[in-house]
Amino acid sequence: MPRDGRDPGSPTAPALGASQEETRRQNLGAVLRHVHLHGPTSRAELTSRLGLNRSTIGALAGDLATVGLVTEEAAPTAGRRAGRPSLVVSPRSGRVYTKALSIEVDRLRAARIGLGGRILDLRQTDRPPGMSAVDAVGALAALVRDMERLVEADRVCVGGAVAVADSTRAPDGRIRIGGPDDALRAEVAAQFADGPAVVLGDLADIAGLAEHARGAAAGSDDLVYLHGGPGVSAGIIVGGRLVVGHRGHSGKVGHMVVNPDGLPCWCGSRGCWETEIGEAALLRHAGRHADAPGAVAEVLRAAVSGEPTASAAVDHVADWLGFGLANLINVINPHTVVLGGSLRAVHAAGTGTVRRRLDELALPTSAPRQVRLRPAALGRDAALIGAAELAFDQLLADPLSVGVPG
Repeated sequence: MPRDGRDPGSPTAPALGASQEETRRQNLGAVLRHVHLHGPTSRAELTSRLGLNRSTIGALAGDLATVGLVTEEAAPTAGRRAGRPSLVVSPRSGRVYTKALSIEVDRLRAARIGLGGRILDLRQTDRPPGMSAVDAVGALAALVRDMERLVEADRVCVGGAVAVADSTRAPDGRIRIGGPDDALRAEVAAQFADGPAVVLGDLADIAGLAEHARGAAAGSDDLVYLHGGPGVSAGIIVGGRLVVGHRGHSGKVGHMVVNPDGLPCWCGSRGCWETEIGEAALLRHAGRHADAPGAVAEVLRAAVSGEPTASAAVDHVADWLGFGLANLINVINPHTVVLGGSLRAVHAAGTGTVRRRLDELALPTSAPRQVRLRPAALGRDAALIGAAELAFDQLLADPLSVGVPG
């Protein structure tokens, strides 16, 4: 995953005193990263995009093909042309894959995702209320074992990652914090002891990585991914780097106090942003019961159709969404804000309200009209796609370090 501020797929300038072999490995990574993110690419286009000469690109592509990471095939032509056609370099999606896993508030998901971002297999199951993240790891491992029974012998897993929601639903229906911790890391290490390492990350962080690499914020190195659900959290990327904070617990923007006279929050504070823009707030203002199946989606549909109470509820939440976003924009000064989860639909229905708040409260230096507000493009698969990008990171940085047989 490109988290160092450079354009995805671009070769890194060789470090002072770097050996020829080190430079070659960096360039191999640049070529592999490009086809991983952009799909089949001709040698001629790689030469242009990466700024390397034709013979170097040819040698690098050949090396990657030899170790089984890419294929090279002649591009189809519409008719006869003079000269030899440029070979097209493609990731071997069906052969090289990662385990991408997510522990969500109400669901557990596991996927095999191939090089190039292709979902090869996907399994999911409900997460019962009260199930801790630690206990969820065993259920995820069972899903993975079920998937891997169907994997052919010549397929290669190069890593895995788990996206963990920062909250969980207790048996009484309340939401509790439950992010990565030492016990969770130990359980992941125990359950996935066989095979390559499986790493952990916060779900909003990882979904933000996915939107940065393949979604609504592709090409933007300064962004905030804001995820709405029972809780509210953010993935923050600055200068191409994911901001994770101490022990990986950054991005808890739902507990930014925006209304000191507001409602008590389950975290122990009062007037947290989550109490104003979370799903419970939307349902409360719309007069719906929080435990009704599909209630949030029903309110959003009703607002779009013009039902007055639902429309007023969405407008209220959109107003507070803009209020909090103005604070984040003033602090972070992002180029792009991506809205995911239930906030995607809230923003779509209340765009004017959100923008009005930003115009009122965002500093002129933050250029609120220049900040791109984008709906998340990857939907519920964002956490899995981001987990795969995290798991592919070592391979893409140094394709020869993972030891994929040819």
